[in-house]
Amino acid sequence: MAEKARLFQQGQILKHLKTGGLYRILYEAKIEATLEDVYVYEALINHTIWIRPITEMEDGRFITT
Repeated sequence: MAEKARLFQQGQILKHLKTGGLYRILYEAKIEATLEDVYVYEALINHTIWIRPITEMEDGRFITT
């Protein structure tokens, strides 16, 4: 089965619509326990690394800049 095309790609800068924060997509990964697909991303303001399920990242709360 072919994987679904992702809305965001590695290296893209995103803006969080609620906070206005800017983030860079670093990688796609999986949560080991559930195998859920996630994005690994970096806050550009303080370089904190975050993960968020791909379904949440692609639900409209982030846009490309």
